[in-house]
Formats: sequence, structure tokens, C-alpha cells
Amino acid sequence: MNEQQALTAFAALSQETRLRIVRLLVTAGPDGMAAGAIGEAMDASSSRMSFHLSHLEHAGLIGSRREGRSIIYSATYPALSGLVEFLMRDCCQGHPEVCQPAVAALSCCDPITSDAHA
Repeated sequence: MNEQQALTAFAALSQETRLRIVRLLVTAGPDGMAAGAIGEAMDASSSRMSFHLSHLEHAGLIGSRREGRSIIYSATYPALSGLVEFLMRDCCQGHPEVCQPAVAALSCCDPITSDAHA
């Protein structure tokens, strides 16, 4: 992720409803949620929800797909990971203890292991 992409992502996340939507979709997992369910969870009108979802999609933080009559939105995990990586890229500068709190915050995630090294 470059600086311009990070600025666009942060601008999209700087609004309360959009930040809450992204957090909701991260929790929902890769299957995502229907637009109507997101609107219900956010207690927002469909026109406002459409505006916020469009803004997040334009920023590359969420994606959408059509399933029948529904539009399903899901978090774009590579973009979100890229944003975290952008922030942490130069964090420790030879002092790994500086980054330890951020690494510990991700301890809920199991590292992906590859059978290629087995």
C-alpha cells in the first residue's frame, strides 16, 4: 500500500458509521453480509447506508458481489492488512520491543502455516 492509498483508506475510516461497518464486516468473515443486514445492524436508512458502503468500496476496504436479489458486502482483508502493514512498516527501527504491543494485539490470530516447509 502506498501513501495515497493509505490516505484514501483513512479518510473513509474517519467517519463513525463507516468505521463501524468495516468492523462489522471484519467480524462477519469472508462470507460477508447482505446490505440490508448491515443497514439493520447500523440502524441507518438504505440511502445513507448505500452512500457509506460506496465510499468504503471506492477506498478498497470492502467489496461487493450479487447473490440473487441481494448485494453482499465483505471486508477486503488484503487491503486492511496492507493498511496495518503501512502503519507498522518502519515501527521498530532495530528496537523490536516498540512493536511488541501491536504484535500482541494480533495474538488472537493463528499464524498461517505452510505444509511446504514440513
